[in-house]
Amino acid sequence: MQNNIAHKPRNGWDVYASEDERKKIHELADKYIDFLSSCKTERETVNWVRARLEEAGFAKDVTAPCFFETAKDKTVVMARKGRRSLQHGVRIVGAHADTPRLDFKQHPLYEACDLALAKTHYYGGIRKYQWLSRPLALHGVVVKADGACVEICIGEDPVDPVLVITDLLPHLAYKQNEQKVSDAFEAEKLNVLLGNTPSAKAETGEDKSQPEQKERFKTKILELLYQRYGLIEEDLYSAELQIVPAGQARSAGLDGSLVGGYGQDDRICVFAAFEAFLAETEPEQTQIVIFWDKEEIGSEGATGAKSLFLEYTLKDLVRAWEPDTDPSLVLRQARALSADVHGSIDPDYQDLHDALNSSKLGYGPVFCKFTGHRGKVGSSEATAEYVAWLRNMLNTAGIPWQMAGLGKVDSGGGGTVAKFLAVYGMDIIDFGPGVLGMHSPFEVSSKVDLYATCLAFREFLR
Repeated sequence: MQNNIAHKPRNGWDVYASEDERKKIHELADKYIDFLSSCKTERETVNWVRARLEEAGFAKDVTAPCFFETAKDKTVVMARKGRRSLQHGVRIVGAHADTPRLDFKQHPLYEACDLALAKTHYYGGIRKYQWLSRPLALHGVVVKADGACVEICIGEDPVDPVLVITDLLPHLAYKQNEQKVSDAFEAEKLNVLLGNTPSAKAETGEDKSQPEQKERFKTKILELLYQRYGLIEEDLYSAELQIVPAGQARSAGLDGSLVGGYGQDDRICVFAAFEAFLAETEPEQTQIVIFWDKEEIGSEGATGAKSLFLEYTLKDLVRAWEPDTDPSLVLRQARALSADVHGSIDPDYQDLHDALNSSKLGYGPVFCKFTGHRGKVGSSEATAEYVAWLRNMLNTAGIPWQMAGLGKVDSGGGGTVAKFLAVYGMDIIDFGPGVLGMHSPFEVSSKVDLYATCLAFREFLR
């Protein structure tokens, strides 16, 4: 009888125990922390990826063996030609570059109580109270009527002012304390504090030809936007302005074994997949890596996984590389990873997890055979044959991994882009590292999980 008849996941720190391996883990994490700190929106992420692809010799020339294309600066797909024909399928890794946040409304600016504020509309699944009384930054773009695009980033430089959404003082919160969380924290009260200075021009009545200004504090903000960026209020209608947590990602824990920061769902998979893609330069089969937008709101729109962007791009590649090959055959023969994070078991909320089917930080990337909620609704499910093939691949490479589901059956659930690729008939499974505090302004991951995930993506793309 085999000695390993029972299965037990391996802790990554035990697997990578040498001084040299530990050094590589922390070096990769340092690069990841820099990436996470500088890429807080999907546009910033795509711009970062595009710059590195161009440095590596990739071009928007579909006839070239190293090709990339973008969709509206929010989604990017990259491909490297393999030694084998496209008829044998391709390797696909798909992650998403968007993350939960607060977006400025169409008419954001107003004033109340002699304060200037901005109205927001939350994007994706947030817990609203987590965004109160913390430093916030403003990122995004404003496109003027003449087409000029103005990039905005306020609150990240140490000399910048930060923004904030104020919380109710405890002395007046007795009624709020008795309410349900969903009732106590209202989306319409996620209003960002912008300033407390009235317009000097309006205050002194300098321009006698104009009626008296009634919105002196809002006017002051408009004056600042005009002075710094040349913007007028109408320009805000053609803007994508996002409120995100201010500040850098950091090493976390007294031992520095963790990464804490905003947007790790799903930019940890973006980073790991991209590092793996750049490292594996001589693949057996063609590699395709794609980073989508809009996953957090159902993968909708022209830049989400429901769009035909990947399909159109793949057809262009097939026509350029192997015009006699049927693109539908390439898609059916593909093997894919839906690279997304997993909700690892939280020590303080173990009652919401099925202990036998939960992931732990530090035990490597997580296979999630199906997602969905209550009865697997809204899920795709990987076949037993595909799971076996992936197990063998990682076991042969000595990479730690784990298999888990998301919470107890009746506790909730979630979805990913997997089902939107599964419609082509390809093999696909959700696969990525675990995080704690998912969708919060400060998510936590394990450095060893990042390292093992990057190695796993390399093995898959190889």
